[in-house]
Amino acid sequence: MNRIVLFFVVSAILLLIDWYVFQAIKTVTRSATENTQRIVSMLYWGFTGVTIVTYLTMQLLPPDAVGRVARGFIWTAILIPYFSKVFAVLFIFVDDLGRFVRWVASLFYSPDIRAAVNDTSQPDIPATNVIPRSEFLMKTALIAGAVPLVAFTYGIVSGAHDYRIRRIRLSLKNLPSGFDGMKIAQLSDIHSGSFFNKVAVKGGIDMLLREKPDVVFFTGDLVNNTADEVENYIDIFNKVKAPLGVYSTLGNHDYGDYVNWPNAQAKTQNLNNLKAAHKLLGWDLLMDENRILEQNGDKIALVGIQNWGSGRWPKYGNLEKARQGTEDSPVKLLLSHDPSHWDAQVRPQFSDIDVMFAGHTHGMQFGVEIGNVRWSPSQYVYKQWAGLYQEGEQYLYVNRGYGYLGYPGRVGILPEITIFELKKA
Repeated sequence: MNRIVLFFVVSAILLLIDWYVFQAIKTVTRSATENTQRIVSMLYWGFTGVTIVTYLTMQLLPPDAVGRVARGFIWTAILIPYFSKVFAVLFIFVDDLGRFVRWVASLFYSPDIRAAVNDTSQPDIPATNVIPRSEFLMKTALIAGAVPLVAFTYGIVSGAHDYRIRRIRLSLKNLPSGFDGMKIAQLSDIHSGSFFNKVAVKGGIDMLLREKPDVVFFTGDLVNNTADEVENYIDIFNKVKAPLGVYSTLGNHDYGDYVNWPNAQAKTQNLNNLKAAHKLLGWDLLMDENRILEQNGDKIALVGIQNWGSGRWPKYGNLEKARQGTEDSPVKLLLSHDPSHWDAQVRPQFSDIDVMFAGHTHGMQFGVEIGNVRWSPSQYVYKQWAGLYQEGEQYLYVNRGYGYLGYPGRVGILPEITIFELKKA
């Protein structure tokens, strides 16, 4: 669609939403003074004007005219208020539907009953055949719109870097005694191109280091799109060290698949740059490979593959190739970014994989986790979307992610550092 046509279509939709919500504001403020109503109206439509002008400006500016983080915040500032207004629109529509039904019903009443239905004896409401709006529903509509607005704003201010350590005990039947009690730390989905608070990012890594893990796993998506996004954070993430090493794999965003590259060579170079970044960090990037971890004279296998996801997600990884040479290992741990890989290939074909460590979903950065109550829109897309899952003697852990993508915050589903303790069952 032509960009000019798209602008007018989107602007018309935004104006329609604003006009509809303004009906609630008019109803709620109708008892206020004319001056107050005028000020409220000017502020409301002034914000709409600024939003549309900003939207037009963002459409006209070249992509590199505004930095990645600033661009993300601008779009967030546009989208969150309108997303919130949609909730208000739902309540206003319910009121309008009720008014319409009452109006249709009034057509079949006698004149006396119709007069009662259309009673407008309330002050400041002129006699009319239009059934007035419900002030209660209009107030409810505005509250319904305010709740997500406040929640998503708070999610940026507080939730984006509210790192939580989650502790998981994994009991494995064939675990060698030398690994009994081994501590593993997992990070996933850093998405360094989205960060806006370097001090807070460092604070999360300090939390991880205080746990003194024996080994660290990173399960993909170091960047959003391009390798250069991680440059300003090399000096933070290169502090991640462990006695048995730091091992990493790639996620779907690491390949640059969501960028319009000028040619194939540019995309290949970006991937090479990303691999070099892992080396700068001191992380051992597993590209369909395995490593044998040794401790106290015992050995287990660590397998890492490139991104492999079911459905529309890319299938770069080759698990058969990655596990070659690990046949005699009593325990095999797998790093694979996308949790859909577990049901699609790992469980049906590779029953010798004891634990798969994944990420990818972020829990959609929105949901509820209170006690045993767990809900997120992510669960309608992924069967395994956050936390620990078990089928038979195989485990999958889905990390909620360290960073964020798109919306620069988190509501309910907070950023995670996972600490595992391996125990012999």
